[in-house]
Amino acid sequence: MPQLAAFHDVLFPTDIALGSTGGPERLTEIVTLGSGREQRNARWAHSRRRYNAGYGVRTLADLQTVIAFFEERRGRLHGFRFRDPLDNRSAAPGMAISPLDQGIGTGDGAMADFQLVKTYGAGATAYQRAIVKPVEDTVVVAVDGIVKVEGLDFSADASTGVIHFLAGREPGAGEEVRAGFDFHVPVRFDADEISVNIKTFLAGDIASIPIVEIIP
Repeated sequence: MPQLAAFHDVLFPTDIALGSTGGPERLTEIVTLGSGREQRNARWAHSRRRYNAGYGVRTLADLQTVIAFFEERRGRLHGFRFRDPLDNRSAAPGMAISPLDQGIGTGDGAMADFQLVKTYGAGATAYQRAIVKPVEDTVVVAVDGIVKVEGLDFSADASTGVIHFLAGREPGAGEEVRAGFDFHVPVRFDADEISVNIKTFLAGDIASIPIVEIIP
């Protein structure tokens, strides 16, 4: 998994992120034929998350915090971590993280590196999303149902989401590798300015602070 260019490994303020709005978007091209039938084509292989953090800004202190964070990132220049309030763990809502949460591959006796993924849906139509920013020290792994020990059996790269099995610990042929984890979304600001009228802000106006996922 390639490294993200110009990325600051810092987390957007969590309390502000919790009040944000947003979610996944896709780009689908739809052509209506003369018969009235449609041809639909997915322009993107993967979805991309968009958020508006302005809905999480409730006080002047919040606004000043975001402005300081924005200035440190130089606007759109540098990426950062964002905790999606609705989708940030491998487990189902309300469930504890388990090393059996997500299938991330099958061993062949030699392969040592496995990318963390989260699967949405099931069967032939399921969608797999690469997880490239797991939360450090939250990754748990099992091979064929047997829990493995970080540092003894594997290492987890929090900057790429790659699980590396140590020499002699590679999963055997046909052995299923599964993992559980918390994760963040790699994002950047999607504007080079934050424009706020203090009078209207104090009257309840929502500042627009667009944030977009960085696709590695």
